[in-house]
Amino acid sequence: MIDPPPTGRAVIEMSERADPWPVEALREAATDGVDFDGLVVTRDGDGFHLAVPGASYEGLSAVAFADAARRHGAYVENWLFWHQHAPQTPADWAFLRWIERADDLSVPERDERLRDDGDGVTREWGQVAVTVRLTGNGRRRYDLRHADEVDVARDALSTYADPCEARRLRKTDDDGDYRPLSTAPTLPHGWAFVDLGPAAAVRAVDGFYPATIANWHREREGVLDVTHWHETVSRQTGIYGVVQTWDRGEGHAHVDRVAEACCDDSQCLKRREWEYDAETPLSVDGGSGVFPCREPCSMVIAAAREWTRLEAEQSRTYAFDLTPSEKEQIETIIDAVADGRVDEIREGDTGDGANRYRARYLRAKLFDEVGNLCGVPTDADDANADGP
Repeated sequence: MIDPPPTGRAVIEMSERADPWPVEALREAATDGVDFDGLVVTRDGDGFHLAVPGASYEGLSAVAFADAARRHGAYVENWLFWHQHAPQTPADWAFLRWIERADDLSVPERDERLRDDGDGVTREWGQVAVTVRLTGNGRRRYDLRHADEVDVARDALSTYADPCEARRLRKTDDDGDYRPLSTAPTLPHGWAFVDLGPAAAVRAVDGFYPATIANWHREREGVLDVTHWHETVSRQTGIYGVVQTWDRGEGHAHVDRVAEACCDDSQCLKRREWEYDAETPLSVDGGSGVFPCREPCSMVIAAAREWTRLEAEQSRTYAFDLTPSEKEQIETIIDAVADGRVDEIREGDTGDGANRYRARYLRAKLFDEVGNLCGVPTDADDANADGP
């Protein structure tokens, strides 16, 4: 059994001085009993009992207890960190244990991997890679950087110590353009947070991806409060009230298309957990992100409002004369824009249908002087004047 962290908020950033050997703290805790990560300590009238995997000691005097604790110092230091130095709020505590794979690795395995002379343990949270290492006095220190730059030399990156800087960094992408969605896979490169304590590391992660740790933990505990599409749109008012019309007729199919457009891994790193309603799942995959999305976000609602207006138009029949290659090229162009790969297409690669020069050639061939495809106007009366 693993002791959970105490409830309530605790400020855990400690001074950088080395701790005294934590035997005294462990001795005091023995009265109530310790059962944590393989370390078991109790106290009764016959003295102290201490056990770790593969070793057990009974009836220890205070001196013998201290000797046994030193012999298995990795377990004792691990217990001390998680109960005195780590943030004691349940979500933050669970997140930091997830980072170092505490549920998968034994204390000796973690101790070996986390020491300063090793690589530490690294896990990815969206596009943020978090690496944890152990210092000589058993403290954890954390480095954060872009997941694409785990192997980049530190001196090649801009380094930060203030976790609040994460909120500023997340605002723009590599081109300096504003990022309206903090969980979009467009986090900028070129930064590193170094030598953070546990509480500061959590604050930095939360700065990049607000509320994701809390929602991840709620999901793990089985208490994530999901608000589905129907409930979300039913409370929209004002200019967003029009979205409610998608709860009629073909509403479900509309919402499938919204989720496919906005909630794919290529667009958002959250894993969509909301559906049309509690009884009606959407037909598109919710993604594979480590942290959940509990309700349609403001960007989804804003996009749906625009699509609601466009979907209100009546269908019309347009006739175009296209070669098979021209039809395929138009499809390729739409795919390239939708998948965000336009910037990846080389100027010299005219074999790609979305190549800029090839697209310009198609426009020169098919558009008339006012921009109508194949000379067919968009206006309903003009478009259908010669149609079937």
